[in-house]
Amino acid sequence: MLASLVEKGLAAARPGQVAKYAAVAPDLALERLVADRRRELVELERETTALIDELKPTFDAGKEHVNPLEYIEVLLDKGAINERFDELQAAIKHEILVFTKPPYATPPQDEVVGLEVSRTHEARSVYEYSVFDDPEVTEGVRRFVEAGEKARFVPGLPLKLVIIDESIVMFGMEDPVAGSSELTIVVVEHHSLAGVLKVAFNALWERGMTFDQAHEELVRQRRRTA
Repeated sequence: MLASLVEKGLAAARPGQVAKYAAVAPDLALERLVADRRRELVELERETTALIDELKPTFDAGKEHVNPLEYIEVLLDKGAINERFDELQAAIKHEILVFTKPPYATPPQDEVVGLEVSRTHEARSVYEYSVFDDPEVTEGVRRFVEAGEKARFVPGLPLKLVIIDESIVMFGMEDPVAGSSELTIVVVEHHSLAGVLKVAFNALWERGMTFDQAHEELVRQRRRTA
């Protein structure tokens, strides 16, 4: 420790058979420390300037590069999925089309942003019959319909899907091992993909039943199997 203080100019070594040390006056010691720091800063500035000059051409060239996959997002976290979906719904200009099936990041009865969108924009949803298995989910769907959403119901859907303004697509991909318990959400901003998927949406839409028709059909089926 004493040798370190001497090296830094904060102490002085006294010659003799037994090593002795003495403190350096505070004004001299602190001036030396400040001078050392100034030299370090000057060297750091010199190295930084050289590094900027070296990296800037590469950075400028990179700004001209367009990543062909920039229009694709992959979401795994439930919170991130809900947040991104709310952002997309808030930015809707004309239309939203939805395939709704479990698992739900936010169940229909707890959805707030989507309910408001149904009141102010063209909104169409195709639901699985499974929404009638849970009374709370059923009531949530009914509120959407009452808010202005046009809804159809089918026995099953191939995947969770959202199409916004014929330009943005959000769909769910089940884990092939874990199944529906693990869901990956992909967001793609691509007019061509959105156009193709809208054709598929409309095909299932035409085959679907209204809320009342689907509910009555399920009641009849359950009576026959009771």
